[in-house]
Amino acid sequence: MTDTHEPTGAGDLRRRGFLRGAALGVGAVGAVAGGAAALAGSTAAAAATPAPAAGAKPAFHGAHQAGIAEPVTRSTAFLSFDVTAADRRELTELLHTVTERARFLATGGTPAPLGITDSLSDSGTLGPTVPSDGLMVTLGVGASLFDERFGLKDRKPLRLGTMPAFDDDDLQPAWCHGDLSLQLSAPHTDTVLHALRDITRQTRGGMQVRWRMDGFTSPPRPSGTPRNHFGFKDGTANPDIGDPAVADRLLWVNGGGEPSWTTGGSYQVVRLIRMLVEFWDRVSLTEQQRMFGRDRASGAPLDGSREFEAPKFSQDPLGDVIPLDSHIRLANPRTAKTDDSRLLRRGYNYDRGMDSNGNLDMGLIFVCYQQDLERQFTATQNRLAGEPLVDYISPFGGGYFFALPGVRDRADWYGSGLLA
Repeated sequence: MTDTHEPTGAGDLRRRGFLRGAALGVGAVGAVAGGAAALAGSTAAAAATPAPAAGAKPAFHGAHQAGIAEPVTRSTAFLSFDVTAADRRELTELLHTVTERARFLATGGTPAPLGITDSLSDSGTLGPTVPSDGLMVTLGVGASLFDERFGLKDRKPLRLGTMPAFDDDDLQPAWCHGDLSLQLSAPHTDTVLHALRDITRQTRGGMQVRWRMDGFTSPPRPSGTPRNHFGFKDGTANPDIGDPAVADRLLWVNGGGEPSWTTGGSYQVVRLIRMLVEFWDRVSLTEQQRMFGRDRASGAPLDGSREFEAPKFSQDPLGDVIPLDSHIRLANPRTAKTDDSRLLRRGYNYDRGMDSNGNLDMGLIFVCYQQDLERQFTATQNRLAGEPLVDYISPFGGGYFFALPGVRDRADWYGSGLLA
């Protein structure tokens, strides 16, 4: 984690650095995009020089941000930031800058050439031309952003608060919460790290990393949903958000007493979960499968034969086949009463090497999206309290955030409705 303590007077230096970085970012984007004045929201910009396409890429502009409804990618970095911008004007400039850098990185193009005595406009780690490579940038706001600093108290999303410590959690303050969340996802790690360096460089002085976790997903082995460090497929029972009616009911915020600017956004929950793999590896396969309620090899429920087959809980009321305290039975009981508590799960594995005691430090970056925190995540988490799996996991960080609505077009920017 980045140390956030600084000597007296460092704030002024940070802000000067941020404003210079913002100006540099605007200049680079303007040169690539036909000289548009990005912070002024000009609509006259031409497209950046495109990198060669390698198939369909997620669209940057739209009603919703990329990285939520799209399938997980191979590589990700999840970061939480403390905003160091001095006031609402600087916060607005910060979000303009993040938007312009995200738009360029997700679209791809040739970085602007600068003067020979100035610093370079790009790290060069992806070569002279930046490919889009399917990069997705997802930005969220935390409850702490709505304190007295920026005059946003009356605009806080209705259900956004600070993530509490649930039963069986071991939360570490240094790994929790934040003013902003940023997830960068792409098929390749160098694309993610390039974007991370670009955005943090251009926003230096406006926000500072609070915590960061890098993750990955494995290819399907042998098919279907990717597996987690416990060897089980992770995310098999996600709702079908390809159905607009399902997405509107479970995923996207639209009304319900929420501030009008939140329409098109979604509540984001992040949980950093250490998985005690060395203990898990000593558990018999039968016991592992009964804890999950699924066959480890195929991913099928224990009363079925195919991964995406629905378990038949009603035919097993005593839990003889799928135990009543199994993970799939508690997380999604598949009753009419719990149908609206389903959430969209987007999980990534992580590996941090060894801890100070020489134990493997591996786990899961659990990210989920939903329309209503209480109705969906909290209800699910409460059902899971005390499940057998808690002996093999240790949630230690994360937070609640609100994923902003999408950037509609080149005149729009992250948080435009919030800060209007």
